Amino acid sequence: MSDIRNQALEGRAWPFEEARKILKRLDNKPPAKGYVLFETGYGPSGLPHIGTFGEVVRTSMVRHAFRTMSDIPTRLFCFSDDMDGLRKVPDNIPNPEMVAKFVGDKQRSFGSPLTSVPDPFAKYESFGHHNNARLRAFLDEFGFEYEFQSSTDWYSSGRFDETLLMVLRRYEQATAVVLKELREQRRATYCPFMPIRLRDGRKQVLEVPAVEIKAEAGTIVFKDEVEGLFEVPVTGGNCKLQWRVDWPMRWTALGVDYEMSGKDLIDSVKVGGQICRILGARPPEGFTYELFLDEKGEKISKSKGNGLTVDEWLRYGTPESLSLFMFGSPKSAKRLHFDVIPRQIDDYLTALKRFPAQALKEQLDNPVWHIHSGKPPREDDGLPFNILMNLVGVANTEDKQVLWGFISRYAPNTSPATHPLLDRLVERAVNYFRDFVKPTRRFRAPTEQERAALAETIAVLGKLPPGADAEAIQFELYEVGKRHGYAQDLRGWFKAVYEVLFGTEQGPRLGSFVQIYGVAETGALIGRALAGELAR
Repeated sequence: MSDIRNQALEGRAWPFEEARKILKRLDNKPPAKGYVLFETGYGPSGLPHIGTFGEVVRTSMVRHAFRTMSDIPTRLFCFSDDMDGLRKVPDNIPNPEMVAKFVGDKQRSFGSPLTSVPDPFAKYESFGHHNNARLRAFLDEFGFEYEFQSSTDWYSSGRFDETLLMVLRRYEQATAVVLKELREQRRATYCPFMPIRLRDGRKQVLEVPAVEIKAEAGTIVFKDEVEGLFEVPVTGGNCKLQWRVDWPMRWTALGVDYEMSGKDLIDSVKVGGQICRILGARPPEGFTYELFLDEKGEKISKSKGNGLTVDEWLRYGTPESLSLFMFGSPKSAKRLHFDVIPRQIDDYLTALKRFPAQALKEQLDNPVWHIHSGKPPREDDGLPFNILMNLVGVANTEDKQVLWGFISRYAPNTSPATHPLLDRLVERAVNYFRDFVKPTRRFRAPTEQERAALAETIAVLGKLPPGADAEAIQFELYEVGKRHGYAQDLRGWFKAVYEVLFGTEQGPRLGSFVQIYGVAETGALIGRALAGELAR
């Protein structure tokens, strides 16, 4: 057994903990189907969102951890519940009137199956197919290794038929589990099977009571106000299961070994596990992750729109920084808003910089090992995002070429071609500064104490030897602060510098910033502040 496998088996990072659960489940032997199946779910009533990304990237991390520990083959299914009925018209689609008539009435109909709703974008055969295509493009963009699966395909092709008949044969037991979770009024009419019928020229997923269960025939007799009594086979795509039973039916039919889900689905997981056992199968290993909160600490909701989309994150941050956000403390609720992006970028850069010098055990605990499937890139001379943003502001330019002029002077062998990650960060720093920092900057004039300290700073910078590094510059800045009454409050000294020079209360490590921006240029900047030019 290789050293990396031995170390992975003892790894402390949470993906290793999850992978060990799967190994214990299998007793280190391949399952009968010959592979370990990981699954993630997606509801295509809307476009893929940041929660979709989080679930797939976290599951992929567990899958990679498992592959490091074991030679048992694995597969990852991204399963789209595209046979679900359309409950409401999304706010962000064209031609909403085209879709509106396919929405259910919320009493008897769940609406038309998503793969039977016309595509308002006029690109695919249905709205469900359109959103599925967006999901695949979304996952492909991030390089995920997965197999797409469609609920419509599985139901209609008959691949679920055997398990659906099993649910029918054990109808009373499975239904009893769900009834415990329902309100009394709902229990009276609940049936886990929903017939799909042609009504008013369009397919509808109906929620109507069952009158008779014919397990031997594989059919159910339903009754509603439109057709009265009608008998429907549960196979061949004629019926769809309600969510609480559909999920464990899928686990059983596919043989799912691992699936994670959000805290809001804890009860569904519990119910699903019981039904899965009733069907004679073993529930998958699971992982419950906490939900995201907005900047006010409220749960993020797609209907409220209080949160970030993947596209919004990627305007200001990198995919790697988003993966880092998903990696960190998944069992703790985290605030997901624009202010967290710079910190995630810099934390990623720090982890990436540490990786090459770390021992193998430390590397396996390093987030970048999990983000990059064990092969993180090597890029030297990375600059903190905080410094890049302040460089944008002080240089008073949003031109990447001008900014690269400063960077290349600091690191002569650095260019967009040799450092593509840094080039992406420069672009995102411009975006973040323009949209979030620039509108909130509030320069102030220095106090007399600060004026004296800043004047001496100009003199000290002028005496530095050519090529002074960041640490030497930082030391001299410390000493200036100490000589001007900040010996016990160096944090206050640097805060004053940030407010006077950058118009913000927080800023970069000044020694590094001065080295990049230039000693003479920094002296000139301080001179402008003392002349009152910045605080106008």
